[in-house]
Amino acid sequence: MRFLCSLLISTPMIAGMSGCAALQPDGPASGTAPVPPPNGANLRWIDAAELHLEGKGWHEPGRPFTRLPARAEGSVTDLVWQLSRNTAGLAVRFYTDSPEIHARWSGGGAMNHMAASGVSGLDLYKRDEGGEWVFAGVGRPDPGPTECLLASNPGGGEQEWLLFLPLYQDVSFLEIGLSPGASFRQPESVGKPLVFYGTSIVQGGCASRTGMAHAAILRRWLDREVVNLGFSGSARMEPVMAELVGEIDAAVYVLDCLPNMTDELVEENLEPFIRRLRELRPGVPVILVEHLRPDLAASRNAALRQLYDQLISEGETGLFYVQGAELLRGREEGTVDGTHPTDLGFLRIAEALEGPLREALTGR
Repeated sequence: MRFLCSLLISTPMIAGMSGCAALQPDGPASGTAPVPPPNGANLRWIDAAELHLEGKGWHEPGRPFTRLPARAEGSVTDLVWQLSRNTAGLAVRFYTDSPEIHARWSGGGAMNHMAASGVSGLDLYKRDEGGEWVFAGVGRPDPGPTECLLASNPGGGEQEWLLFLPLYQDVSFLEIGLSPGASFRQPESVGKPLVFYGTSIVQGGCASRTGMAHAAILRRWLDREVVNLGFSGSARMEPVMAELVGEIDAAVYVLDCLPNMTDELVEENLEPFIRRLRELRPGVPVILVEHLRPDLAASRNAALRQLYDQLISEGETGLFYVQGAELLRGREEGTVDGTHPTDLGFLRIAEALEGPLREALTGR
């Protein structure tokens, strides 16, 4: 289903809420940092463009906040290329002993059915003493460049942090602000990534915070880097996307495209895409996900199941299957519009995918 309501709304936010405020002057030129306001004058600012960003399948000089390589322009559709500049799934993981964690970034707006904190905000998590990631603070954006106090660290000592970037916004700059003299380092990678290819739902519409999309939830639960290749209205399994997805050395691929595909596209693209991905990455597990609304996609789901059964009968291994009826199962309805999940819906999707992902990751 196409993500129809994608126009960003420039309704001003209330400055100062949750430690966030618009930067003055109105904003920097694209890709440059703003002049900090007085409350940030004594902070040490670290440019995220110079750090290792999780969630990137391709690391290219000068293109820190993008999800596809530069050479993809002109070969993917215009909308996929436009959406690839949204930072869905990108994250910064770091250690610091700073008493406070600040951020300043290019900000942005909301949609008429998705909060600005999810569209354009930041979402910070801290690893607790038991090794779990716990919510630490949110960066609520202004329409223009914004600075926030995201979290304080009253416990002292070095802590591990994970900062998720916006789901539906291009980011021209992002800086992390630390107290003077604070330490800062980045840890080693947590292994090969989980690669999600899919629709607006995979991209994160309509999570209230950037860390509440199901791919981000699973990133924390499984402690694995995630590459989010969700493209609103545009997950159609074209041959060029099979080639691009297959370039990423993944631990597991999760394919969730049916909400954007017609019966004709399923017949034309589904089997060639999956077979090509298996050729490019033999032995890498693939999880096939049905449409989360079976009542709207019975024929598409049936075609996916038929192909899965055929591949299994041919001796294919490492294939996993998730029924659409399992994705939103539970009391109360978990979407904003019948299709795009709320945080409740994303939690349920994460719960439905966790088991197959853990099984697929065994030994990997």
